[in-house]
Amino acid sequence: MRVTLKDVARAAGVSSSAVSRTFTPGASVSPAMRQRVEAAAAELGYSPNALASSLTTGQTRMIGLVANNFHNPIFLEVFDLFTRGLQDRGYRPLLVNLTDETRPDSSVQLLRQYSVDGVIVASSTLPPDFARAFAEAGIPVVHSFGRATDAPPVHVVGIDNVECGRMAARELLARGYRRVGFLGGPESATSTRDRLQGFAGELAGHDGVTLSQSFAEAYSFAAGRAEMQRLLQDTPAEVYFCGDDVLSIGALSAVTDSGLSVPGDIGLIGLNDMEMAGWQNIGLTTIRQPIAEIIQASLSLMVGMLEGEVTAPDCRLFPCDVVERATLRPRLS
Repeated sequence: MRVTLKDVARAAGVSSSAVSRTFTPGASVSPAMRQRVEAAAAELGYSPNALASSLTTGQTRMIGLVANNFHNPIFLEVFDLFTRGLQDRGYRPLLVNLTDETRPDSSVQLLRQYSVDGVIVASSTLPPDFARAFAEAGIPVVHSFGRATDAPPVHVVGIDNVECGRMAARELLARGYRRVGFLGGPESATSTRDRLQGFAGELAGHDGVTLSQSFAEAYSFAAGRAEMQRLLQDTPAEVYFCGDDVLSIGALSAVTDSGLSVPGDIGLIGLNDMEMAGWQNIGLTTIRQPIAEIIQASLSLMVGMLEGEVTAPDCRLFPCDVVERATLRPRLS
């Protein structure tokens, strides 16, 4: 039989309301009363009913975690850090899978039904108006890995994808590459467009450098492999900036299966620095996105909003850096 609040009240010799106040954050209860109730609860093995508590406090302490790319292994790291971070702060995550979803209406309705206290949109491909829809519905929201802007409609935490494109271009130019390719994710994704903008802009001022563009159907291994296989049927570039590590690893698989070598015949540089990129049989040179820092900042913003300490939306961007491994030729001396 499950131990109830009334059982604890009876064992502690106090009222049920006293037990309820003891386990309600911010409620007034004397130190002596708290000690009696907690001792009785520990002896009986009582745990407060979170759903019942929400009826009293008006808060479920449930945060919706919205994502739309479960084909990318990096989401395992994102999910792990988000869920542990929320639980450490006394909140419960509610995961919502929006794969292939483009309209926010049904998602807003779903999360309203669960009475979540807030929503974290963890996606670099969903458009800004997706997160804004939650804010317009009166739900506190943070867009993690969202698009950088000077006047964001909601809190955005992430990286400057345009600058990451420039970083990749500078890295390839420093190694003497001249026939350069961009292999991005879905062309409609804001992260793809921004990375290409920075990449193409940085290359534009250099004579003798040519740029080809192609786009995979998704940020996934299979999509990266398929797009590189298509490119190899013609005359491929000397090097490719793949807009994501998992695309790069798919492209690497296609190149090596064709009998060519990386970086001898074709160079590759990715973006994210997912764990797999550092595996010995992959050794992907990539641009590191500080995922853990982005998630911690997102969680701090969400908690601050719920506690009334954070108000006006802002954009928090974290710097990236190049992680040197084995898929690009050496820099020129």
